[in-house]
Amino acid sequence: MYKIRLLILSLISIIFFSCSNKEFNSTFKFSVDYIEGEYDGLLLSNQLKSYLSNLNLLDQNSKYNIQANISHSNNVYITNIDNTSEREKVSTQINISIIDLNLNCKVYNYNDRTSQFYILTAGEKFISNRSALEEIKFRNTEYFVKKFLNRLPTTNLNCQENE
Repeated sequence: MYKIRLLILSLISIIFFSCSNKEFNSTFKFSVDYIEGEYDGLLLSNQLKSYLSNLNLLDQNSKYNIQANISHSNNVYITNIDNTSEREKVSTQINISIIDLNLNCKVYNYNDRTSQFYILTAGEKFISNRSALEEIKFRNTEYFVKKFLNRLPTTNLNCQENE
């Protein structure tokens, strides 16, 4: 019985691994420009460089330069009738452009927005509010970098007419 379960689990894991292993074949290399925004910009820059480097797509001397900006905004919402449950909505917006430095034109543009909630704790002394906010910003940034890389064109990077 143990061997049958082991064989079934190993077969399932092989199927999932083979389906989730996406081979990234791109002939282009990219450089990452300075990204403004203090900690948020540094986080985006580090994640972009890390993922591009892992995919062997990072080259600081490349003619294709990635320029990006990211912004986060917070809003407090009261979610029930007796005003006892407050949530904070964190909205993240990103804009990533790929610029051909030789032709000085934009060859690809990616814009996206997402938001998440977390429940606020009473008082400003609790670390959980800050750590939840930092965690959401990190996860949103990582989500956008992965989504950008999955949508990255692998064959054509031509100048766009409406810059």
